[in-house]
Amino acid sequence: MMQFAARAVCAAFAISVGVDANAQPRTANPQYPIKPVRMLVGFQPGGGSDLLARLVGPKLTDRLGQPFVIDNRSGAGGTIAMEITAKAPPDGYTLLVVSGSGMTNAALFTKVSYDLLKAFAPISQMTSEPYILLAHPSLPANTVKEVIALAKARPGGLTCGSSGTGSFAHLGIELFNSMAGVRLVHVPYKGSGAALIDLLGGQINMTFASAISATPQIKTGRVRAIAVTSAKRSRLFPDLPTISEAGVPGYEVLSWYGLVAPRGTPDGIIRKLNSEIAGALAAPESRANLANSGAEPAPGTPQELGAKIDGEIRKWTKVVREAGIRLD
Repeated sequence: MMQFAARAVCAAFAISVGVDANAQPRTANPQYPIKPVRMLVGFQPGGGSDLLARLVGPKLTDRLGQPFVIDNRSGAGGTIAMEITAKAPPDGYTLLVVSGSGMTNAALFTKVSYDLLKAFAPISQMTSEPYILLAHPSLPANTVKEVIALAKARPGGLTCGSSGTGSFAHLGIELFNSMAGVRLVHVPYKGSGAALIDLLGGQINMTFASAISATPQIKTGRVRAIAVTSAKRSRLFPDLPTISEAGVPGYEVLSWYGLVAPRGTPDGIIRKLNSEIAGALAAPESRANLANSGAEPAPGTPQELGAKIDGEIRKWTKVVREAGIRLD
């Protein structure tokens, strides 16, 4: 009887453990990653998302013991990289650096093979930063008011580059035109790096560039920083006025970057990457490098990034529709 009772207790325990185990959500292999991880960037090298990926990628490599390889797939406002990610196996080995400007794609493109709200699993926001209105040194304007006056004196005569049609930089130009009552001619590029190259060469008069890509050029003195696009002055650029305070009240465009994976990626992998990103951004050298680049670390939960993505899509869909911008 004692042996029978013992066996019964063991059997009940085994069943209990089995039920509990089966009730647990499917999680990542605790050894993840066991091979290189691809980090897709939807723009050319030199832009904000590329520079951030090359800052965070090596940190994740060091922390997780496998290479995080940057893969630039530029074109179509970042949708090429988004489509690759959306179709990739949800195993944690394909990740995508997304930007706030990428959220405009939900309104700009109707002929894409993915649903921006359903195709991706949010991992973490990484940074937040303003855009900076930059001018070539030859432009006879040093302030926002002087830019507005010059633009009104030369209707359609001033050019302003962006990282691509429909990008936040482009929408920033259109918002500036609308609120300031001017017409800067939009010149789209395949990334902010390419726009900066033409600004340095004098092919365009101005550009709206993310702080992370603009800061190195500002420090060389080869471009003139006129104002930031945030509602309040940037802690990293305290001497630069906001466009709002300098002549266009109420103007605001704020850039941010985050990391997502294909929808269906196991929760365990999402949580592990979220934790490691927070740790990588908290490292003193990371904070210093971001500060030098004009960005501030802004890690958060996957749920917070998901809510941000939803809110940004709603906000910029309205702007895109009012401006009549279409890409297909």
